[in-house]
Amino acid sequence: MSEQTPAGTAGPHDHDPYLWLEDVEGEAALSWVRERNAETVAALTTDPGFKVLEREVREVLDDEGRIPYVTRRGGHLYNFWQDAGRLRGVWRRTTLEEYRTEHPVWETLLDLDALADAEDEKWAWAGSTVLGPEHRHALVMLSRDGADACVVREFDLHTLEFVEGGFAVEEAKTRVGWIDADHLWIGTDFGPGSMSSSGYPLQVRRWRRGTPLAEAEKVYEGRPGDLSASGWHDDTPGFERDFVSRQIDFWNSELFLLPEDPAAAPEKIDVPGDAGAGIHRGWLTVEPRTPWLGHPAGSLLAFDFEDFRAGGREPEVLFTPDERTALAGYSWTRNHLLLSTQCDVSSRLELLTPGPDGWTRAPLDGVPPLSSASAWGTDPDESDEYFLDVTGFLQPSTLSRGEAGTAGTEVLKQAPALFDTAGLRVSQYFAASPDGTRVPYFVVGPEDRPGPGPTLLYGYGGFEVSMVPGYSAVTGRTWLARGGTYVLAGIRGGREYGPAWHQAALGAGRVRAFEDFAAVARDLTARGITTPAQLGIEGGSNGGLLTGAVLTRDPGLFGAVVSHVPLLDMLRFHKLLAGASWTAEYGNPDDPADRPHLEEISPYHRMTADGPAYPPLLLLTSTRDDRVHPGHARKAAARLRELGHPVLFHEHIGGGHAGSTDHQQTAFNEALVATFLWERLTPAR
Repeated sequence: MSEQTPAGTAGPHDHDPYLWLEDVEGEAALSWVRERNAETVAALTTDPGFKVLEREVREVLDDEGRIPYVTRRGGHLYNFWQDAGRLRGVWRRTTLEEYRTEHPVWETLLDLDALADAEDEKWAWAGSTVLGPEHRHALVMLSRDGADACVVREFDLHTLEFVEGGFAVEEAKTRVGWIDADHLWIGTDFGPGSMSSSGYPLQVRRWRRGTPLAEAEKVYEGRPGDLSASGWHDDTPGFERDFVSRQIDFWNSELFLLPEDPAAAPEKIDVPGDAGAGIHRGWLTVEPRTPWLGHPAGSLLAFDFEDFRAGGREPEVLFTPDERTALAGYSWTRNHLLLSTQCDVSSRLELLTPGPDGWTRAPLDGVPPLSSASAWGTDPDESDEYFLDVTGFLQPSTLSRGEAGTAGTEVLKQAPALFDTAGLRVSQYFAASPDGTRVPYFVVGPEDRPGPGPTLLYGYGGFEVSMVPGYSAVTGRTWLARGGTYVLAGIRGGREYGPAWHQAALGAGRVRAFEDFAAVARDLTARGITTPAQLGIEGGSNGGLLTGAVLTRDPGLFGAVVSHVPLLDMLRFHKLLAGASWTAEYGNPDDPADRPHLEEISPYHRMTADGPAYPPLLLLTSTRDDRVHPGHARKAAARLRELGHPVLFHEHIGGGHAGSTDHQQTAFNEALVATFLWERLTPAR
């Protein structure tokens, strides 16, 4: 089936000839997908090098030496694991004593491959929530082939079976959590008006065991234009309480404490709507995104919760940002707070402790330069145990265990080195964006290359997501070990330098993210690291918007482009799946004040046959992606084909927004990308 062509002379802003490709499972659309898939498979998988890449990626993904990251629940450490023999994976657990050993003995709780076979359903793991302190009752979330929507089933961790007649919820973008063994907080699809335009719950209900879900007591309901609403129970001994949250849009919310008297109104916690807020035992922590109470955006403030409820507004200042240092996150143990910051996108960790004379602080050592570290309390209601994970571009992860307040840590697991790093080095540079902003980026590549070489530049630039150092054996095997250079850019729109770094690229400012990315590309060429013909770029989701935008804005800067599950039609994104939830990030196409800048940044509408030729593009998406609609990638591929630009397209039927649910799918995708880049950036290779 060939693409349909525009009728008359209407432009893409007024008429969309490829609207039919938004019919996710329509016969015509899927026939078109199969044709494009066949073309891409024929173009990229017939060379023997493809199978070599696919095998090497699969070896990395299935390697038994990978760190099995765990979550503590009582006396057990829980893990979800996939490998060559367990394609869909197993949910399992062990003890700390076993976990310390080189080859722990695991108890399998749920085998998803067996479940998928028994029920003839492509189940993918979507998480679990376990009720303490007995840790017998679990809610297991299962996704059909990787979608965000999932089914919920109650699971008994003693009998290792689903509970017959227990809590169960049909497929939806459900939010659910335990109150006690017989009650849940639940938000799901209760029919018309119960879900937002983005597909998330607007109602918070209390559901009692043994009663129909439809009869669950409605406790709170957001407004029709809100993004979502949710409720949860804090079961910390001595601090038991219930909360609901109204998510107005992606960046604004309201938090309420539910009173013991069900007839009383919820009590609003008076923090700024754009601030992050958390409650641990007697503390309220607030991360303002705009200046508040005389403290700058990006601070971390701690209040006595009861004093705050009574009107007190004098915080303990736990962190104040500067022009180079931003808050990266924090995590509680029972009596301490683990604080993570980043200075020029490299990690620093501190341990903070409240006491009668205020808070004390001490550094957590063992974090090398140009690396990333994260620390988290394993059971903040009960203990001061924490895990510490440290990694870098050429440094496989090390997972350690510590007790906050005591010296030293115990190394629990060391990830294997899965590619040869000899002759490689990591450097950090800064590019100047057109407005003079200093944009950080990392370069990983050969130490002694005599001249420019093939280079892959990755970026994201949105939603406060920071691009930080990390070990990727997949990138190592497919790119670095073959002589390529890898570059990671920390452009505006992320949170590399705090809320202001993100806010600079909101709405009409989104072009700054694109300008930053292009500035890094130019800087790489100016330094002699690469040339435009040897420079490839890659991004996914919002990063797919980024790569699509620079494709149409600065096509002469790059030799090849890869875009995963991208947003590309910025005039219809709010009408597709979860897209309405992102208007606070990009703007609303239906708002006359926002539409001009969205027309300007929309890659789908900027595509033209005039001007410089576009570099080759590989578009990857998933039929089961219920977050970013596959229509974005489909329509862009069709439009580019119509205009005569080089484009390859591949759509997995499953995989969800991640693009894959198992190692086999992932290895195939990664081999497609690597083959595409090597063939186009080194044609004589």
